[in-house]
Amino acid sequence: MPPYDGAIKNLLKRPAESRPFCVNGEMTLALHKPFPPMEALSVDEIPAGKNWQYEPKWDGFRSLIFRDGAAIELQSKSGQSLTRYFPELVVSVASLKPKRFVLDGEIVVPSGRAFSFDDLLQRIHPAASRVKRLAGETPALLIVFDLLIGDDGQSLVKTPLASRRKLLEAFARKYLPGQKTIRLSPATTKIAIAKKWLKQVGENLDGIIAKRRDLPYESGNRLGMQKIKNYRSADCVVGGFRYNEGRRTVGSLLLGLYDGQDLLNHVGFTSALKSEEKKALTVKLEKLIAAPGFSGDKPGGPSRWSTKRSAEWKPLKPKLVVEVCYDHFSGGRFRHGTRLLRWRPDKTPRQCTMDQVRQKKADLMKLLK
Repeated sequence: MPPYDGAIKNLLKRPAESRPFCVNGEMTLALHKPFPPMEALSVDEIPAGKNWQYEPKWDGFRSLIFRDGAAIELQSKSGQSLTRYFPELVVSVASLKPKRFVLDGEIVVPSGRAFSFDDLLQRIHPAASRVKRLAGETPALLIVFDLLIGDDGQSLVKTPLASRRKLLEAFARKYLPGQKTIRLSPATTKIAIAKKWLKQVGENLDGIIAKRRDLPYESGNRLGMQKIKNYRSADCVVGGFRYNEGRRTVGSLLLGLYDGQDLLNHVGFTSALKSEEKKALTVKLEKLIAAPGFSGDKPGGPSRWSTKRSAEWKPLKPKLVVEVCYDHFSGGRFRHGTRLLRWRPDKTPRQCTMDQVRQKKADLMKLLK
């Protein structure tokens, strides 16, 4: 990633009223924010067929980019505004020639030859002075992979992906040459190339996204998009916690997912917590203690494995979201303890649903042939 552009630095020093853009301004676009982005269903294998398009899965914050004249807004996957946290991207969007468009993409922070999710998390900070400093120290990159409103102001959400991709590529050829902070994500219809991406970069790539080329933009659902990660992961609500035995520090987080009745069910735990972070985390969690924690299935229910300690847990307000790595999900819970991958402040608890771990129908007997 090249050094932070001096022109962008100078523009950010100017008073807000003298900049050629504004944030949170009134918009008259055909799509109104918050607009739910298209979601992906987790699967184990890359789907094959002529109607599939494949893209790299980037490790960052999903974002919809709205521009309507001088008004610019970066919307997170959960519908919240990311605009104030990434002023360098706002400037880059403002520098594009078309005045009305909506893009779908991923915000990442480059670090060497890979992306740093930790550096990305640091950008979500309330202090304006720190936001400005980090915009210079760890500038973000916007990788775009869909076009929802074209440069003519017309909505494309009902247009099949095959046509939207052509329009996005034309948009990129016309407006993105020379852009340092806005890039077009590659795409292919050849599954061999998608597999080659994984082989080439291994764990540096979060996985592969497969999209149906014959479908329109499926806002808010998982009908037309699948994700194949280099590991199986799920975003879960932290519905409670247990203290370490004999100590007043957190020992494990209790995980929950919402079902079709909007009930938060206990589905497992993660205890892979860094010892140096437990004290501060305990303070943070204790401030959120409140019943019931889980509105559906609760931890410590009667079973042959129940112990006195398994019933001792502290319920939390459903405010925090974590991403965990797991091996198997069956019987409504993670079969083993999960591994904590990261905290997800960019996601809302209500987005943590059972759909993520929905089991595909499979005939296991076929494996015995």
